[in-house]
Amino acid sequence: MAKEKFDRSKPHVNIGTIGHVDHGKTTLTAAITKVLAKHNPRITVRAF
Repeated sequence: MAKEKFDRSKPHVNIGTIGHVDHGKTTLTAAITKVLAKHNPRITVRAF
């Protein structure tokens, strides 16, 4: 059975964070997402 072709119609960005444990990488990512969600209603914020 053939796999269904993936639809790449939505814009996307991959962001990588590097740093030591407990230095705020997840907090930074959540803050960026929250600010972007204020400016763009298509972005949704989910709890971690």
